[in-house]
Amino acid sequence: MKITEHLQNSKKTLFSFEILPPLKGKRIDDIFEGIDPLMEFNPPFINVTYHREEYVYKKFPNDLLKKISIRKRPGTVGICAAIMNKYDIDAVPHLICGGFSVEETENALIDLQFLGIDNVLALRGDAINGESTFKPEENGHRYAVDLITQISDMNKGKLLHEESQHSAKSLFCIGTAGYPEKHYESMSMKTDLTYLKHKVDAGADYITTQMFFDNKKYFDFVDRCRAIGINVPIIPGLKPITKLRHIAFLPKTFYVDFPDELADALVKCKTDAEVNKVGIKWAIKQSQELVDANAPCIHFYTMGKSESVKAIATEVFGK
Repeated sequence: MKITEHLQNSKKTLFSFEILPPLKGKRIDDIFEGIDPLMEFNPPFINVTYHREEYVYKKFPNDLLKKISIRKRPGTVGICAAIMNKYDIDAVPHLICGGFSVEETENALIDLQFLGIDNVLALRGDAINGESTFKPEENGHRYAVDLITQISDMNKGKLLHEESQHSAKSLFCIGTAGYPEKHYESMSMKTDLTYLKHKVDAGADYITTQMFFDNKKYFDFVDRCRAIGINVPIIPGLKPITKLRHIAFLPKTFYVDFPDELADALVKCKTDAEVNKVGIKWAIKQSQELVDANAPCIHFYTMGKSESVKAIATEVFGK
């Protein structure tokens, strides 16, 4: 079922979450162990991230270095198929521009279609570690809007280099990312919203936001989207703060701010346990306010850990 259909058919705020593929060499059971505790909250779908290749330098006896491509977290498509088979719910693979040519993108979409996967989250993706700017693959997409356009074209039966007018139409529901605090590369919030509207106009069916810790920014983001004609569902994304290192890591990495009340509480914490307690309490408060405001769904970034998300969901969705 499409994500938009799940949202339309529900009379209450839905619960969903995102998982990371395990590091190469780990078991699929490691994924299931993180999913099982959250199934009691009836998620209609689970997102599975995609991580592009990384590079390492291998030194040879002649002291020359060779740049070698590695994949630390492979398996997104296989994990999606396993989730759908084991839990009988929808899985949403992330599909990114980085590392794919347009031909490889088309092949990946055909594979997803054959597996019965109805949804994709279309993203540009990040720059390779060690590089300051995003560089597209040769004959690949530079921007998410171009990837969305390709998926949308497939939904209309248009394939690359295909002369036939009788190609089967795909039926993908296309998600895209939105940034309540602005994408870090955008010149202003206005230009960021303009780019977001381009993605919706190109075929994006719904938006999932980057994590945020101030609900006012989400509500303002939704209002500004509606004001410029973006009328698709906007799913808020939340990340509970669980460790001391998150206090500096999350704002630096994801370009988000902590509201003063949260920052004041976190600065007093001396241990991970204290941070986790504050983070859960704050996320419960955020979640309940979003439910009361009839948000279509609350999407949790678990980072592979389910304990804190379960504590939050128990309070907000377990009643």
